Amino acid sequence: MKIPQYIYALLIVAALLPVPLHAADLMAVYREALEQDAQYSAARAAYQAAQEKLPQGRAGFLPNITFTGNRRRQLIEAGSNPERTIDAQALTVTATQPIYRKENFAIYEQAKIQVLQANSQLILASQDLILRVSQAYFDVLTAQVNVEVAEAQKKAIGQQLAQAKRNFEVGTATIVDTYEAQARSDLTASQEIAARNELEVRKRALQQIIGRFPDNLARANENSSDLLKLRYANMDEWINVAEQNNLPLKIQQAAYDIATQDIERARAGHYPTLDLVALYSDQKGVGAAIVGTGFDITSKEIGLQLAVPVFQGGAVQSRVREALANQERVLQNLNNAKRNSAMQVSQQYLNVSSGIAQVKALKQAVLSSKSQLDSTILGQQVGVRTEVDVLNAQQSFYSARRDLARAHYSLLMSKLRLEAEVGELDEDALIAVNDMLR
Repeated sequence: MKIPQYIYALLIVAALLPVPLHAADLMAVYREALEQDAQYSAARAAYQAAQEKLPQGRAGFLPNITFTGNRRRQLIEAGSNPERTIDAQALTVTATQPIYRKENFAIYEQAKIQVLQANSQLILASQDLILRVSQAYFDVLTAQVNVEVAEAQKKAIGQQLAQAKRNFEVGTATIVDTYEAQARSDLTASQEIAARNELEVRKRALQQIIGRFPDNLARANENSSDLLKLRYANMDEWINVAEQNNLPLKIQQAAYDIATQDIERARAGHYPTLDLVALYSDQKGVGAAIVGTGFDITSKEIGLQLAVPVFQGGAVQSRVREALANQERVLQNLNNAKRNSAMQVSQQYLNVSSGIAQVKALKQAVLSSKSQLDSTILGQQVGVRTEVDVLNAQQSFYSARRDLARAHYSLLMSKLRLEAEVGELDEDALIAVNDMLR
C-alpha cells in the first residue's frame, strides 16, 4: 500500500493538508475489488465454465463406449412338474467411433469460437471492474470535496455574520447586511448536511465493490491533468483502433460466427453419418425358459454403420430457416455495435479534449476568484465594498474550487473510458492514473 502525499486539489494557493496515514490509493482499492467484487467473481466463474466447451466439442470425434449388463432369475411352474429356477445373464460392450458426422465438425468449431468469446468477455469484465472501481473512488473524493467546501464556506460566512452583527451594533452597517449573512449561513448549513449525506452514500457504493467501508483515500494531484497524454493523436486513429480491438465488437463478432455454425449444424441433418461400430456380447442361459436347457452365446462384431436421412417431416428445413434468421439478427446487432463503438469513442475523445481545457480554465478561475475575494475583503475594510459583496465573492470562490474538483475527476474517468472503448484499458492504464494521485 502506498502512502501518498498530496496537495489540496481545489485550493491552489492554500496551505498543504496533512497526509493521512495508511491512505488507500486507487490501485490498492482495485486489488481489493479483484478479490471481493461479486460481479467480477461471477464473470470469472463464467469464463471457467466456458473453457469446458472445447473438450465437449472435441468429444464428438472420440470413441463412445457403453457397457450394459443384466442378470435374470426366473421361477417356472409347468403343471405338476416341480418348480424350476433358471438363471440367465448377459454382458454387452459397444464401441462406436464416429468417422463422418457433419454436425460434429460444426459443434467443434462453435466450441472454439465460444472459448475465444469467453476470453473477450472476461477481459471486458476486468475493464468494467476498473471503470466501476474508479468511478466509485472518484465519487467518494468528489463528495469529500463537497463536504470540505461546505465546511469552509460555512466557517467563512459564520465569520462574516459575526462581523456584520458587530458592525450593526456599532452603527457602521445596516440590518440588511446582517440578514443577508444570516440567510447565507442558514443555506450553507443545509448544504453541508446534504453534502455529508452524499458522502456516506458514495462510501457505501464503494463498500459494495470492495467489501469494506473505505477510510482514507488518496486524492488527485492538482497538476496531474497537465501530465495526461493521449496514446493516439486524433479521433480518427482512436476510431480505427476501436474497430480492431473493441471488446463488445469482438464478442458480437463471435456471436455472428457462432450463428453461422448454427446454420451448418442445421444443414447437417441432410447429410449421412458413418460410424465404425464394434460389439462384444456374452450371454448365458439363452432360451432356457423354452427348451429347458440354456445355451451360452458369445458374439463379436465389427463393421461400418451408415445412416442416410431421407425425410424427417420438414424439421431440418425449418431449423435451417430458423438459423438463417438468427444469423441475420446477430449481423444487425453487429452493425449496430460498430456504429455505437464509433460514437462512444468520439464522445469520450471529445470529453477528454474538452476536459483538459476545462481543467486549465478552472484552475485559472480559482486563482482569479481568490484574487477577487482578497480584493473585495480589502475593499470592505476601507469602506468601498459591502458585506454582500464579500459574500458573493466567497460564493464564487468556493464554487470554482468545487467545479475544479469535479472537472478533474471527470477528466480522469473520461480517459479511462476512452481506453476501454478501444480495448486498451488494463492495469497499466490504471497505474498511470493512480500515479496522478500523489
